[in-house]
Amino acid sequence: MPKPVVISIDAMGGDHGPPVVVPALEIAAKTLPDVRFLVHGDEVALNAELARAPAARAVCTVVHTDKSIAMDEKPAQAMRRGKGSSLWNAVEAIRSGEAAACVSAGNTGALMAISKLILRMSADLERPAIVASWPTMKGVSAVLDVGANVESDAEQLVEFAIMGAAFHHAVHGSERPTVGLLNVGSEEQKGHEEVREAHRILQDSPHFDFDYRGFVEGTDIAYGTVDVVVTDGFTGNVALKTAEGLARFFGNEIKQTLTAGPLAMLGALIASGSLKKMKQRLDPGRVNGGPLLGLNGIVVKSHGGADSNGFASAVRVAVDLARSDFTAEIDRNLKRLTAEKDQAAKDDGADSAETQGAAE
Repeated sequence: MPKPVVISIDAMGGDHGPPVVVPALEIAAKTLPDVRFLVHGDEVALNAELARAPAARAVCTVVHTDKSIAMDEKPAQAMRRGKGSSLWNAVEAIRSGEAAACVSAGNTGALMAISKLILRMSADLERPAIVASWPTMKGVSAVLDVGANVESDAEQLVEFAIMGAAFHHAVHGSERPTVGLLNVGSEEQKGHEEVREAHRILQDSPHFDFDYRGFVEGTDIAYGTVDVVVTDGFTGNVALKTAEGLARFFGNEIKQTLTAGPLAMLGALIASGSLKKMKQRLDPGRVNGGPLLGLNGIVVKSHGGADSNGFASAVRVAVDLARSDFTAEIDRNLKRLTAEKDQAAKDDGADSAETQGAAE
């Protein structure tokens, strides 16, 4: 039996609010055993939706607030004015011990800022990262960072690799994830110094709970060459938005082609089963839910425009992380990294002493 878990929900965030969040919780209540929800938001709107969702109503506790954070509100404003909002209260429930994780479709910048303020960063981690699950030819890969940091140094990229591998293990079930650093080529001399230095650190650290496979290129993301693709937030966000745009472009092209005339429509009818499977596989809602990694708590960001199935997917990610060895795996690998760095420093010191002694 899975252990019981409580998930805190920001019901007022995103483009749709309760009309999407509550049906999503109805889906989650029917598919995820032993899960309860603290649902933060306007009780009138929430109770109206819960009246039509009996499974969700049985496992939800509504925590009323009439305050919410707008999708276009700046992070600094959200931190000053956001206390008592549905987003703030949903995150606060983790710190108070009422919930094991939080899910919000709200303003990304505000969610990141408030989560860092309330939960703080985990020890030994410098920066948070946002991870995205990415459909590939071989399954699903994790790509990070996709927007938390514009720039990242070598140490931070190594931390992202550790966090991304733990995420893929917990959510996508890989026993020993494979990890690659996104670069402009696979040759060791390619890329800027931060990427090359991160490559050297990962190559020289063989005791992690994942397999480092070296540099990967942009085409490798869709191929599924590795389970985890590591990059800085600027590059990752550009790659993510490019992929989303291409998916919409090809979807529109296929639709126009298959409705261009009677024969095309007949072909579409014949291929409808295969087309439906393809649509389901490429549906971004199927892999919705990007955790903010590196915090002292589990916070999952849902896409603001997600439908109920998409938001339910984000809830599933939060539950999987809450029930996993996720944080312990990150801590374990960080300790191994620190131990190897300390040993390398000792070895360098010993070599320097020997060289100095020989010179004398």
